[in-house]
Amino acid sequence: MRLQKYLSAAGVASRRKSEELIRQGRVRVNGEIAILGIRVLPDRDIVEVDGKRVTREEKVYIMLNKPAGVITSCRDPRGRTTVIDLLTGITAAVHPVGRLDYDSEGLLLLTNDGDLTYRLTHPSYQVKKTYHVLIKGVPTQEDVQKLRQGILLEDGWTAPAGIRVLGPRKGGILIEFTIHEGRNRQVRRMWASMGYWVIRLRRVKFGPLTLGGLEPGRFRYLDRRDVMRLKGVFRDP
Repeated sequence: MRLQKYLSAAGVASRRKSEELIRQGRVRVNGEIAILGIRVLPDRDIVEVDGKRVTREEKVYIMLNKPAGVITSCRDPRGRTTVIDLLTGITAAVHPVGRLDYDSEGLLLLTNDGDLTYRLTHPSYQVKKTYHVLIKGVPTQEDVQKLRQGILLEDGWTAPAGIRVLGPRKGGILIEFTIHEGRNRQVRRMWASMGYWVIRLRRVKFGPLTLGGLEPGRFRYLDRRDVMRLKGVFRDP
């Protein structure tokens, strides 16, 4: 097994971050500084990161209904509440799969499975995420069509979005919005580029998984069937 894949599978970091750790000289195999691309035998070789031995831990998969006003991070230097703070009783070193910004809410996955995290978040695997977006104003058919085709933002063209107008709600129009990318504040920026203000943003589906009746601030473990369903959505890049 390649070293970066082993580190990712052991929950140290994502595969990409593991590659950075190796390049920085922070990883040793059998006492020697490792180089990118080497292979290791998990049951024989001793792998260390920053002097601490890496051991495989049991994989943990969690679904959280993130409330607004919570940081999608493992820690916050400003002392704000993070999603990890909501996971009472969880001792595994899990990390968020992608992000929901501070003001957004809804379905967030957390795990110590770095390989699954990579596959769920890299746009080449095209894992769909669905949001309920409450916007101010009534979108025109022309604007909806532009978003469906993909629009140019400051960081490049977006992939086409799936859009279904659900109808009026208190304060605005509710839109079901589906994308497979995960750029910073992407959904808000896409609607802002069309001149619409997002009042509320809630993720309701990630791949095949939905929130169901999970209350805001609550979490649950994914069962084996949930994990297998997640792994079944990957489209080869």
